[in-house]
Amino acid sequence: MTAMTPTDTLTTPVPVVLAGARGHGRWHLDNIRRLQRAGRVRLAGICELTPLAAEEIPDGLGTPAQSPDLGALLDRTGARIAVLCTPIPTHTDLALTAARRGVHVLLEKPPTPSYAEFRRLADGIAEAGVACQIGFQSLGSHAVPAIRALLADGAIGEVTGIGGAGAWARDEAYYRRAPWAGRRRMNGTDVVDGVLTNPLAHITATAFALLGITGADDVTGIETELWRANAIEADDTSCLRVRTRRGPVAVGATLCAEHPDEPYVVVHGRSGRITFWYKQDRVLLQRAGHGPEETEHGRTDLLDNLVDHLSTGAGLLVPPPATDAFMRVVETVRTAPDPRPLPAGAWRTDPRERRRIVPGVDALVAAVADTLSLYSELGAPWASRKETSTA
Repeated sequence: MTAMTPTDTLTTPVPVVLAGARGHGRWHLDNIRRLQRAGRVRLAGICELTPLAAEEIPDGLGTPAQSPDLGALLDRTGARIAVLCTPIPTHTDLALTAARRGVHVLLEKPPTPSYAEFRRLADGIAEAGVACQIGFQSLGSHAVPAIRALLADGAIGEVTGIGGAGAWARDEAYYRRAPWAGRRRMNGTDVVDGVLTNPLAHITATAFALLGITGADDVTGIETELWRANAIEADDTSCLRVRTRRGPVAVGATLCAEHPDEPYVVVHGRSGRITFWYKQDRVLLQRAGHGPEETEHGRTDLLDNLVDHLSTGAGLLVPPPATDAFMRVVETVRTAPDPRPLPAGAWRTDPRERRRIVPGVDALVAAVADTLSLYSELGAPWASRKETSTA
């Protein structure tokens, strides 16, 4: 099948197949319903190992075809876009299954669990000549170009680095939601489902986007400190510091917060700072000689952008090459020593919420963002510089 180009006639609504409609896939179902009501797309099929019952399909989406075989479903429905929200290790094979049929792809983040798999994905997409959007929704925020414009105008002077903080909470059920949840590898296959690479991966990806860091060659070194309070393989309380050609990026992240709050990135400059709460599209500019200025911004949905790309030639917001540098981080986490368990005295269990809490971690992740330091450098009693992994 010949891949569609932006100059081809695109029939709207565009038929879409969703692979992975449970869990986070429910968000995609609701988003597809929104775009279907707007006449942009039509849900043609759902790919799940166990078909969805009628009550699991939101009203207004009709009765889409269902099959556990993505290739067969794409052939049967004539879908032009495949939205993939499946386990991380399946991303490459499913994306290439779609691409070889000339079907364009919206792929959930992280795109793959290793850099080698990412190259296989990106090269296969390029060879097939289809469009692929990676699901970093924060990069659809109109705040991103607005902040870039402020930096270009010298609003906060020379940029000295970017920090990021994510203090979230996940209960025990979160790690039972799927066999691969909280795993680094399963049955000999990489998974890398840790806090830095999956739930709070947007922090690093957003920081890179603000700096204009895209290629793997833009990254010159990475330090990681990977810890876990929960009885899992992957990390749930970690930090990293990336050396880039445009300055350092440091991120503190946890799923064991005392008081969960909105994640953010903060751009540090010689004469001010810009804080971006990326889930809220909210920006705070603080600079010498001015009062604080807060603005809220709109957001372009990534599936909507993919449809625009196919119909009008609009630029893709997050094509695979835009995530090359981020995948260097994933690869570093993948190849680092396994996360160390926090000592028993460093965490407690909240029996009401059925989750583990690391006392003091909220302030710790904020300090990483403020100072661009690692946990061990900030005096965390359970962290030591000898545990820092450098790549």
